Order: sequence, then structure tokens, then C-alpha cells
Amino acid sequence: MKQMLGLKYRLNPTPQQAARLRVLAGHSRFVWNQALAECLAARERGERVPRYGTMAGWITAWKRQDATAFLTEAYTDNLQQKLRDLDTAWQRHFTPGLAADAPRFKKKGKSRDAIRFVNFPKYCRLDHRRVKLPAGLGWVRFRQSRPVVGKITSCTVGLDGGHWHISFQVEIEVAESPRHPATSAVGLDMGVVHFAVDSNGTAYAGRNSFRQIEKRIATAQRQLKHKVRFSQNWKKQKARITRLHQTAANARRDTLHKLSTAISQNHAMVAVEDLRVRNMSASAKGTLATPGNRVKQKAGLNKAILDQGWFEFRRQLGYKQTWRGGLLIAVPARHTSQTCPECGHVAAGNRPSRATFRCQACDHTAHADVVGARNVLARAHEQLSGQGLPVAPVK
Repeated sequence: MKQMLGLKYRLNPTPQQAARLRVLAGHSRFVWNQALAECLAARERGERVPRYGTMAGWITAWKRQDATAFLTEAYTDNLQQKLRDLDTAWQRHFTPGLAADAPRFKKKGKSRDAIRFVNFPKYCRLDHRRVKLPAGLGWVRFRQSRPVVGKITSCTVGLDGGHWHISFQVEIEVAESPRHPATSAVGLDMGVVHFAVDSNGTAYAGRNSFRQIEKRIATAQRQLKHKVRFSQNWKKQKARITRLHQTAANARRDTLHKLSTAISQNHAMVAVEDLRVRNMSASAKGTLATPGNRVKQKAGLNKAILDQGWFEFRRQLGYKQTWRGGLLIAVPARHTSQTCPECGHVAAGNRPSRATFRCQACDHTAHADVVGARNVLARAHEQLSGQGLPVAPVK
């Protein structure tokens, strides 16, 4: 059985190659925005959003127009791949259950710059710590932190935190039906005080990487405010802020990878809550007519929730369980911390405080997070046996 794997490395382009990459990324960003504008215009006219087959023809038309003749200098495959991404984004938006936003316009300096090179064996080459890319880039060095295994099918070059990276999509052969070495199952209750607590009572601490450098970011943003907009000093300060945010993101991602790997290695089935982070982190500010309550406290909670990376953790668990032949199940989170795992009694009074659970019916007492994790695992078993609600899709 063939399995797809992504390997990411730091790219070290020369100044000339970096300039060419920025131009290629600008072409792709322009095509995305142009195509998105055409799609939105079609929706306003009451028409269906065009699919990729239709959008691909727009590239040829744009190259023949005087205003967009600069696209003749672009690498056509990059533009086509960007339109495929736009088509995928629209299809995700229209798919029930995913709750994906409609595609948005990309802005230079705010959106991630990335270009994709497909059909790697035909147009590219790999030579130890160098990769040969088309579109006038030539041989580009990268930091080979681990071997590139498998057959490379495509690669993506992107700019993250001021540094270029390259991701190889490789195809590897694995056993037809991988069998997980473990036999245990575990439920996870996600939180802020503890990143997660499992049904066995083990608590996993979060990294809170943004909180650790929050003051440094605030200071850097105040310094940016006193600089002339778009001046060289302003751009340098803007880059410093970007690097700080990237530092926090890297630390968070590293922690999530280590934790998801450990849990995936030790448990054949993992049950998690189907959390809607967007709804949970919505602002409580309200409007002028109906202002919200405890706005400052809710803002602090929202910041703590977004600093955890619950969705990324769930995504990592999903593919790691698939690799090992395990199973990840997402269950509805409603009343998981208010339901008694012993007698099934559900009441808000069962949880008198954040950490305490005391059943009003059978007087069962335990930590509230452990109770939530046990209920999550029980609901996963119900879904597998066909007694519960359908399994929520892992997005």
C-alpha cells in the first residue's frame, strides 16, 4: 500500500534565488486574487462557482491582456496549482459538516507565500543537500536534517517567519494493513489549565508558547507604532515581530508533535472531543446596543484557548494513528464534564467548581477533567457499537 508523507526542510537560497521566489509567489498570489474575484462575481450573478477546468483557461486569457501581460514571466505550473488550491477551498466551503470559511483574498506580507512544483521526477532533481528547481531557480541548497525517503512526487516552497522552507511530498510503500502494536484505548479531555487529561488520570501540560513571549511581542508592537509606515526601519521591526510569532508557533508545534507521537504510540484508539474552537473563542464584546459581560476575562480565556493548538493536535493525532493502524474518534463535547460516568446522571450541579465533580445522584467524586475524559471514551465506544451519534469527521 502506498502512503503519502511530507518532509519539510529549511531552504538556503542565494539573494538572486530568493528574489526570484518572491516574484513567483507574487504571480501565484495575483492569480489567486484574480480568480477569486471572478468567482465572487459569478456568485453575485446567481451562477455556480467555476471549477478548476474553467479557471485554468483564464490564465491564457490574462497573459494576452496588456494589464496582466507580466504573467508571461510566471511559471505556469505554479499558477495552475494555485487555482487547484482555490477550487479545493471552495469545495471544502460547500461540503456540509466541515464548516470551512469561503476563500479570502491574499495580501502581501500577511498571507503565506508558497508555490508548488509538481511532477518532480520530470522537472526537478535531488542531489544530497541540493535540489534543482525549474522557473529559472536552478540548484538550491537546503538543510537536510533527516534523509529524504521514498519517491518524491512534488515539492512546495514557502516563506515562514522570514525563512524559506521546502516540503517534499513523498510516496512510500507500507504494509497493506498496518496493525497498531498497542491494544489500549484512551479518551482525552482538552483544557487550558492542563492541555489534556486522559481517562487514566494522566495530565499533560501545555506549552503556552505565546504567553511566554507575549510581553516581548507587545513591546515590539509599541516600537513599530512610532516608526514611519513602510520605511526601512518599519520593515525591520515588522520582521522582528514576525519572527517572534514564528518562534511561538514553532515551540507550540514541537510540543504538539511530541505529545501526539507519545499518545499515538501507546494507544490503538484515541477519543477526543469534537471542539468548535471558533465558537469557543468568539469575542464577548457585543455591540453598542447590547454590550457584553466580563469582556476582559473572556478575552484572556480566548487567548489561552488559541494558544493551545487543539485543532493542530487533533490533526497530528489523526494521521499518526492512520500510519500506525490505529483509530481516532471525535465525539460531541456536550455535557462531557457534567455527566456521571458511574450512573449517567447529567446536571450542571454535578460540577460545583472547575476541577471538582460530585454526582448529585450517586455521590461519585472525581476530578472533573478525568470525568470528562472517561465520558469521551465511553461515547467513542458507543459510536463504534452503533449506539451513538455518527462519528464526527476529522478535518
